[in-house]
Amino acid sequence: MSAMIENSPSPAAVAAGARYSRWTSLAVLCAGTLMTVLDGNIVTVAMPAIQSDLGFGGPGLAWVVNAYLISFGGLLLLAGRLGDLVGRKQMFTAGLAVFTLASVLCGTATGQGMLIAARAAQGAGGAMASAVVLGMLVALFPEPREQARAIAAFSAVGAAGGALGTFLGGALTEALSWHWIFLINLPIGVAAWLAAVRVLTPEPGAGLGRGADYPGAALVTGALMLTVYVIVGAGDRSRAVTLLLAALALALFAAFALRQARAARPLLRLRLFRSRLLTGANAVQVLMIATMYGFQFIGALYLQRVLGHGALATGTAFLPAPITIGVLMLGLSARTVARFGGYRVLLTGLVLITAGMALLGRAPADGSYVTDVLPAMLLLSAGFAAAMPALTGLAMSGARAEDAGLASGLFNTTQVVGGSLGLAVLSTLAASRTQGLLADGASLLPATAAGYRLAFTVATGIAATALVLAALVLRGRRG
Repeated sequence: MSAMIENSPSPAAVAAGARYSRWTSLAVLCAGTLMTVLDGNIVTVAMPAIQSDLGFGGPGLAWVVNAYLISFGGLLLLAGRLGDLVGRKQMFTAGLAVFTLASVLCGTATGQGMLIAARAAQGAGGAMASAVVLGMLVALFPEPREQARAIAAFSAVGAAGGALGTFLGGALTEALSWHWIFLINLPIGVAAWLAAVRVLTPEPGAGLGRGADYPGAALVTGALMLTVYVIVGAGDRSRAVTLLLAALALALFAAFALRQARAARPLLRLRLFRSRLLTGANAVQVLMIATMYGFQFIGALYLQRVLGHGALATGTAFLPAPITIGVLMLGLSARTVARFGGYRVLLTGLVLITAGMALLGRAPADGSYVTDVLPAMLLLSAGFAAAMPALTGLAMSGARAEDAGLASGLFNTTQVVGGSLGLAVLSTLAASRTQGLLADGASLLPATAAGYRLAFTVATGIAATALVLAALVLRGRRG
């Protein structure tokens, strides 16, 4: 495995990489990205099995997902900067190596601490690989029309991969065991690494002597992790302790902002936030992704714990989502945005997402998949397929050319932050509602369903907020 982390390709590898087409390179980048995206969601259906086997309880179970998301999101900016210094191909292949090794550790975990630590290591590897992908893609496709097609394909892989992970998680958990949702990454990761080494063309970095803002990375990662910890564990500690920890998280964010204002080579140039378009698009993304992660996580639990579906049946039930997202993104996204403008397409997508979550907010204890879940899933998938490429285009159009790489890193970071915070808030609300009803004498099934309905209702409000924010802040932008 250590050989996978070598940074200096041979002359033969360089010559071989030059022979491959840009679209082959795009396929390799998409394959590596798909593996990391799948793993952000593949554990969803396996949660009950992991909880039963390792003894997780209550909201703490969400840390199996949050440990991955927070290390991923917290390290994206640093990984992107290091990619500029050591070379993007080198960072991408090193990330695949770390991710693959951490996957093996997850698959062999025998306790809660080991699994959570290995998931955090997976997130670090995912950040290393993902942080440089957009920069490599833009360099491969400088011509606007081809670049738009490449971004649409890349977006489809990322968006559909999240939902596809739910199906694969169910199939592997039921056919083998939850351990295999991680162990399957060993052959896939090795194959992706070998393809990346052979196909991708090396890009010289600026050199480590240029430096990176390691203290800034430590501050923002600590702030993110503490924020989610405060939310997840709010019901298990006193209000005073919760407020104290929240204040500490805010202090870390403030220290990070101060550091970025003064650092010679900051992770995040604060001038980016002068762009109303870029700032607004990132804020909208936090809310939209929080909603979608709530659907994937809480929706899978509703199918299993309320409707009684097994892991494989739950994974299969989610298949319409990646199919819808993939077909719409690849078939209609670029043309629709070109005709109607990114602003209008984004608002249409957010309307569909809000409507889909509102339907889930009425999911009863005696519901069915066909009438209570599938219609909402189709609306959410269609809305996300419309909104995500449009939002990406709007965000990147708000950055200057010299800040494009940094803007893409910021966009990736806010995507992960939205997912982790949304998951923490919604899972905590659902668990607290269920526990309260059980304490009042309600039976388990109705109490569990009521907890999930509350989470879906709050997610509806989050989606509606994203819609209003987009309408106000991004108004007037057609592209």
